[in-house]
Amino acid sequence: MNVSLVLIIIMAVLFAAGVYAMLERSLTRVLIGFLLLGNAANLLLLIVMGRPGLAPFYGDGEPAAMSDPLPQALMLTAIVITFAISAFLLALIYRSWQLGQADTFDEDEVDLAIRERGMRTDEEMDQEIELEDDDATSDFVASDAEDDRTGSS
Repeated sequence: MNVSLVLIIIMAVLFAAGVYAMLERSLTRVLIGFLLLGNAANLLLLIVMGRPGLAPFYGDGEPAAMSDPLPQALMLTAIVITFAISAFLLALIYRSWQLGQADTFDEDEVDLAIRERGMRTDEEMDQEIELEDDDATSDFVASDAEDDRTGSS
């Protein structure tokens, strides 16, 4: 299987650019990053598919000369999923633009309060008082049979 190194490099660049764009706070950049990731996934499936062959119809030729239909089906599925999520993200971008004339998410007071509360509870858990009596935390209960074996009654 001879895979072009150029396809592999383009796929890697698309994955890297897609992940970088998705880490931004702007929904438009998240959409662009998701589209780049979708195209990179399609390129990956194209690379995995191997060399082109005959169409995989029964009775058209030797099975060894046919191309594998599974990556083709996965690529069609990836295209449909990318389209659906892109449409959903476009609806979110349109709605956020209608509400706030911007497509970025800013920190609000409730998010900051929840984050501060979480940090305080983590610090309180770190400073927890240890128990002095280790026997109080044990689940072991001595039975009468053990008392008879040890000779203490």
